[in-house]
Amino acid sequence: MSHTPTSPTTLHSTPAGTNAGARQAFVLLRTVFTVAPIAFGLDKFANLLTDWERYFAPWIDDLVPGTAHQAMLAVGVVEILAGIVVAIRPAIGGYVVAAWLLGIIVDLVTLGGYLDIALRDFGLAVAALALARLATAPVTRRGPTPGTS
Repeated sequence: MSHTPTSPTTLHSTPAGTNAGARQAFVLLRTVFTVAPIAFGLDKFANLLTDWERYFAPWIDDLVPGTAHQAMLAVGVVEILAGIVVAIRPAIGGYVVAAWLLGIIVDLVTLGGYLDIALRDFGLAVAALALARLATAPVTRRGPTPGTS
């Protein structure tokens, strides 16, 4: 039986560069999904990048206790924790970040006026799912095989 490039069984039988490419993709995604949530989470306390409360849908504000500012501080803590989970356990953290991004998408779509950001966050959620899948791939768990760079 011949293996085609799209066959799932070709992961281990393809040229060494492919395994290195999967490992590099994993490292890139793990890095960005560790750093970005932590950075955005910390900024919820500083508001240097933006006024985060303007992205908070009123119906969500009505559901959570406290003020919108207090809710954004809680959001910041969750984002920091999500980044830490990605750093430690990317197979779990990728799903956590993807779910968190889907929640943000619901918030932005129902808020209205931020569909461009919601679409961007959809792409990020898909990338977070790719990270979770790559984290369980034998190639990314072991690291590069000898002879690859």
